[in-house]
Amino acid sequence: DPENVAENRRRWLASLGIDANQLASSLQVHGTEILNATLPGYYEGYDAPITNQAGLLVGVTVADCVPVLIYDSQSHAVAAVHAGWRGTVGGIVTKTLARMQEQFGSQPANCYAHAGTCIDDCSFEVGPAVAAQFSTSFVRFDTNTQRSFVNLKAANQQQLLDFGIPVSQISVSAFSTVVHNADYFSYRKEGGQTGRMLAVIGWNG
Repeated sequence: DPENVAENRRRWLASLGIDANQLASSLQVHGTEILNATLPGYYEGYDAPITNQAGLLVGVTVADCVPVLIYDSQSHAVAAVHAGWRGTVGGIVTKTLARMQEQFGSQPANCYAHAGTCIDDCSFEVGPAVAAQFSTSFVRFDTNTQRSFVNLKAANQQQLLDFGIPVSQISVSAFSTVVHNADYFSYRKEGGQTGRMLAVIGWNG
């Protein structure tokens, strides 16, 4: 129910002292398009809203994909990235950091990032066509079942590291949407009939 979703979002943001009208988010499309948000609102076609506007939050919704939140301590620019397998393969985290560098002068040494709760590497089974698009570093092939599993968290963490963000400034959630499904929504675990989690980031100024 859209009204229930909106009310839950309003209540959760209010618990953080945030007005729902401060949020910029988008209808996500599992792509790599980046939105430089200057005003709150609900946009369409973007998977990584960024901003350097004080008081404006950016957010993404997930239910197995990786939410990656980035903060630049110098420019106070922020980003919320929705990294599913397609976005990960497309380098959405790398592209977001490059856009922050271009738009706001963000330097890797000043950035802090968090890869949030998503599907774990023991649960994210993929077919050969998807597995082939990932570096073998992030794919585990189970010889007993002849199935491949992808580590989305590690793949996105590597993009952060490769861009130059110090490992000490990157945190990664230890939780899984599948293993800890009592606490998190999982599209795969729940057969598509599930809610979404909202990950937001902003700077009050």
